[in-house]
Amino acid sequence: ATLREQSSRDPLTGLFNRRYMEESLDREVRRAAREGYGLGILMADLDNFKQLNDAFGHAAGDAVLGRIGRFLGAAVRGGDIACRFGGEEFVVILPKASLDDTRRRAEALRDGIKVHELDEPTRLLPPATMSVGVAVYPDHGTSVEELLLAADSAMYRAKAQGRDRVVVASGSEGRPIEVSAG
Repeated sequence: ATLREQSSRDPLTGLFNRRYMEESLDREVRRAAREGYGLGILMADLDNFKQLNDAFGHAAGDAVLGRIGRFLGAAVRGGDIACRFGGEEFVVILPKASLDDTRRRAEALRDGIKVHELDEPTRLLPPATMSVGVAVYPDHGTSVEELLLAADSAMYRAKAQGRDRVVVASGSEGRPIEVSAG
């Protein structure tokens, strides 16, 4: 059990890792389809993380990632699954969440990350902000790949619109483009 737990966790943040996230999202998509409820996905990326690493060093970047991991782990509901997707990207899976619930939760996490206290009060690091993309099953996709693509595309739109914001996927994000023969 200890080995299984270690193999599914990211050691820096304490959150679930990408492999666990993909397995969980697949299971939750199948469950949502079978039971007929919604499923929310948040794709969050820390804003200007490269500049933080360049200005303060990788140890400071690691400290911020650890702090974000602890915050996300404590801020999600019991049935939610908070994961480190890679680098400074995070995914939160929200079973049985509507679009409104998912958007509201994304805004709460985005706001909460800015006021979360530093572990080392003597160290002056800039406040962390994140851009968040929101997608929900089945509105923005019916497969793991479609949902992740929709949330990722929305997250990149949040960055392009000025960062530190939540953007909901459009109806077409995540789904293959339909080409009509006409």
